[in-house]
Amino acid sequence: MREVSDGSTHVRRPIRVSDWSKTMHGTCRVIIDAAFFMASFVAAAGQGTEDIPQHGAAIVLFDGSSLDAFDSFLKTKGLNSDPEHVFRLENGLIHISGAEFGYLITKREFANYYLRAEFKWGEATHPPREGMARDSGILYYIQGEQKVWPTSIEFQICEGQTGDFYMTDGAALTGADGKRETGPPGSAARIRRFGEGPWQNVTGYRDPNGEIERPHGEWNLVELVAQGGHVKQYLNGKLVNEGSDAYPSSGKILIQSEGAEVFFRDIRLFPLE
Repeated sequence: MREVSDGSTHVRRPIRVSDWSKTMHGTCRVIIDAAFFMASFVAAAGQGTEDIPQHGAAIVLFDGSSLDAFDSFLKTKGLNSDPEHVFRLENGLIHISGAEFGYLITKREFANYYLRAEFKWGEATHPPREGMARDSGILYYIQGEQKVWPTSIEFQICEGQTGDFYMTDGAALTGADGKRETGPPGSAARIRRFGEGPWQNVTGYRDPNGEIERPHGEWNLVELVAQGGHVKQYLNGKLVNEGSDAYPSSGKILIQSEGAEVFFRDIRLFPLE
């Protein structure tokens, strides 16, 4: 963003027997993938984990077959008018060109849920963010009119900043440090992710304090637990931000187009009690 996230089992990717026979050079990566596999399996089964509460059967927002769960909105063209195909279904993925600011937004509203999705960056960046850090995001608890950007809380997805909170256009959240932030009208307030280092707004930027995003072109897992106005954001299995007393605490969910090419897949929402 600017400077001022059927009950079928989810499997991240198959773990083959041959993986376990790799040399010691590959052992660490196999263990990491196995951990993701087990966490995904348990979560999808509804049993919960230490971090993810028990939940109901999945509401599949995107499984690679259609964009029927979403409307589109573009800053200059409005609702469901996308002649340049900023948003398109491509090889089972959501391909967002980033050429114009806008979003895909759910047709339904949600309150208490566990949301998971995967994203990876493409190559292109576009004005007015050409040459800047690749930027997208999942905005949730959306209320009010459709615009760029609506009243909401954001799970920031941006090179070097993924996991930050942004509270936009009157939305508010109390951070883990007890400080409450409220987004000014037409603008946003920010709460940095845990341990975030200095940031430079340049394409390809990596956090010098230890980047949590995987290398460019690889898939990243983002997870959100939103329950009773308490929100937790996870990146690649690590808790990166937490807040409470969210305002609003229910609403639609959107995926941004904000000047960078990005892909999304396997977007599922699990209701919480």
